[in-house]
Amino acid sequence: MASSDSDTTYPVTPTERTELDALEGAPHARVFEGDPLTIRLSLEAGESVPAHQHPEEQIVFHLLEGRVDVTLGDTVHEVTAGEVVRFDGNQDVSPEALEDSTALLVLAPRATDE
Repeated sequence: MASSDSDTTYPVTPTERTELDALEGAPHARVFEGDPLTIRLSLEAGESVPAHQHPEEQIVFHLLEGRVDVTLGDTVHEVTAGEVVRFDGNQDVSPEALEDSTALLVLAPRATDE
């Protein structure tokens, strides 16, 4: 009898849970250890993070509350609560809060072509 994918057993890592409000660190707080890197970003109105890059990573930026201008390279994207943006970390990124804001960011290593 041929084996199918459903017959394959893979290791299962423990499930992790946390509350974003319980995390310490400003404006960044690491949500979980290990990959993918998961960060809670809290910015007060007018606060920003200087332009920087995350080489070799793809970033998912989920704005939970507030309103943020996310500058990617030379383009500004206004992101509102509930929106999710995915972008390439090989460019300058600089978020600026237009009002008090909280976001969840997931930084995942870029898939390589083999």
